[in-house]
Amino acid sequence: MKTFHRQSIPETLAEIVDPRHSCLVVWDVQVALTDRIFDKDTYVPRLAPFVAELRRKVPVAYTLITPLPLAYQGAWNTYAMMRRMGVSEPAQLKPFLVPGTPGYAVPAEVAPQPGDLVLEKSSANLFLGTRFETLMRLRGVQTLIFTGIATEAGIETSARDAAARGFFPVVVGDGVSSLDQAAHERSLLSLAKAAIVTDMAAIRAAI
Repeated sequence: MKTFHRQSIPETLAEIVDPRHSCLVVWDVQVALTDRIFDKDTYVPRLAPFVAELRRKVPVAYTLITPLPLAYQGAWNTYAMMRRMGVSEPAQLKPFLVPGTPGYAVPAEVAPQPGDLVLEKSSANLFLGTRFETLMRLRGVQTLIFTGIATEAGIETSARDAAARGFFPVVVGDGVSSLDQAAHERSLLSLAKAAIVTDMAAIRAAI
């Protein structure tokens, strides 16, 4: 660790993910998405033991996509949903990730446990419309360890914003996934220049 203008500058991954100032983020790991990602047969079995292990050492924060009523989502979000779902009229959009439905749930193997933070949110940015930043500052969190879905959407958006807000963003390459493998791989390459991209084995060894 180096000291510069009263700031502590880490030199190793172990210093960056020190449990005393780290939090694990499990981003949008919901059945409607885990059933559609490119590595759906291996992702949850791979992620579950990692989350369980880190939970013993650091706080864990889950996010859940919880869409607003269409009338409050804004034209861009409605347009993007129409494009994603392949429909030409807003009225053709089907309800997506409705609380209480099977698709909204987190798979049982990796579900939140008592003491975990669970945030419902309606955007692809962890900090927008939530109290997440305030809660992390109150816990003394400096490093955010990102897992979840989708790499090129909420993970990349939130990791970049985390860096802009002064957090250390750590993206677990084999702990994130996407419906689009090529987009996932491109995003990890891009994130390598804006965040710390590592893997579960390295985090386990360091934390």
